[in-house]
Amino acid sequence: MTSGSGSDLQGRLKTDRPHSARIWNYLLDGKDNFAADRNAADSVIDQLPEIVDFARAGRRFLARAVEFLAGEAGVRQFLDLGTGLPTADNTHEVAQRIAPESRIVYVDNDPLVLVHARALLTGSRLGVTDYVDADIREPEKILRAARDTLDFTEPIAVMMIGILGHVPDEADPAGIVRTFVDALPAGSYLAINDSITTPQNDGAIETAKSEGWDYHLRTPAQITAFFDGLELVEPGVVSNPRWRPAPGDDDTELAVYCGIGRKV
Repeated sequence: MTSGSGSDLQGRLKTDRPHSARIWNYLLDGKDNFAADRNAADSVIDQLPEIVDFARAGRRFLARAVEFLAGEAGVRQFLDLGTGLPTADNTHEVAQRIAPESRIVYVDNDPLVLVHARALLTGSRLGVTDYVDADIREPEKILRAARDTLDFTEPIAVMMIGILGHVPDEADPAGIVRTFVDALPAGSYLAINDSITTPQNDGAIETAKSEGWDYHLRTPAQITAFFDGLELVEPGVVSNPRWRPAPGDDDTELAVYCGIGRKV
């Protein structure tokens, strides 16, 4: 499902502008970023040093969520929206360690992620991984492409880790979530992780916007509302470190909330 010629990708990279996937890569000590990404991130770090913790907590929640979904919940198919650049413990790595036959479709619209798609497509011998070059605001396009790899008559876990903040209210994020959930069979799951609005976070976002990095914070109640119609998995929608922490994890509250809901 990967697509795009070398010249197309070069034209899309826009290295003079920050992009979320590359900013988070920088926050996670990655090397796949440019000066514009580092400058935008550093401006926010100066105001909100905890953003580094937010990024790392998001990756840890992803791992815990996939461990739960592939393990206790028995899910064997994953649609990972807003994949970001490859790091350790990507969705397919965690899922296929537990269930090698797991099938994963990654989705992102950053051309640099597309360049690295082959790294994401190295799954287990029994499982399948694929990549869709698309924007989360194109849910019908994503769903059509995902059907080439995923069986929509069997449970699927939709992963929205740090992605809904990139969707402004006028683009109807709740409607986008509903479109994905409505396409899923019973027994499927939705996982969400995103930063919440606080005075400190709000100030940092204003700085980020001045650097060309747009993000939209929401309240815990607004994040919880994305799960309307779903059965929340315990402990519900909570501060990220407090969602089923692993033994020895630091469960200090962060201004990032997460949860998993099941379609019944």
